[in-house]
Amino acid sequence: MKPAIDTKKIVVLSGAGISAESGIPTFRDSGGLWHQHDLREVATPEGWARNPQLVLDFYNERRAVAAAAEPNAAHLALAALEQRFDVVILTQNIDDLHERAGSTNVIHLHGELAWARGTSAKRLRRRIDAAPIMLGDLCEDGSQLRPDIVWFGEPVERMDAACAEILTASKFLVVGTSLTVFPVASLVKKARWHAEKVLCALDVERRPAGYTLLRGAAGKIVPGLVQRWLADAPR
Repeated sequence: MKPAIDTKKIVVLSGAGISAESGIPTFRDSGGLWHQHDLREVATPEGWARNPQLVLDFYNERRAVAAAAEPNAAHLALAALEQRFDVVILTQNIDDLHERAGSTNVIHLHGELAWARGTSAKRLRRRIDAAPIMLGDLCEDGSQLRPDIVWFGEPVERMDAACAEILTASKFLVVGTSLTVFPVASLVKKARWHAEKVLCALDVERRPAGYTLLRGAAGKIVPGLVQRWLADAPR
């Protein structure tokens, strides 16, 4: 038996589009990062094994860019939902803009730039905020620190937790993602059929069944949607 839906629970799945509006480059647009770097060299375990300095330089630059960015209207609106709802943010983004906007329950599915982890089997984590990781920077267990990022070919470890959150949500908002990166894109199928399901995107190949499509920039669309949800919130 599936768990009951919580009428005061909203789950949001956010992707690169919402961070792009804060000036953080995406990987997949025409000027995106994948057009400047070979993903096999900077975002795979094999690339790390071949040239860890290149990988560290790449993520050190991304960490600095993310630290200088500011939350935009969409981030701030999603944080405001917590005035009346229990909100869970599931994000593909590795920046901390949701947290800095005020969201208190954020699950990072692809890791976090603000954290490093050791490369031993213990996988000990350390918060580094905007600091760079250098070759020779060691974890407490003596292993080299690496970005705490899920690279291509590595498992997304919090998928079960994400699915469990979506199953009990009365509203599910998908924002800023093209729904082309799996397995996270498969989460759109986990929402209950009678939950309110909304997709906010500038470009998406097709609208998932049961979803209302709001085409446009997150910073323009999400605040209005949030205002409506707050006005209609159960007392």
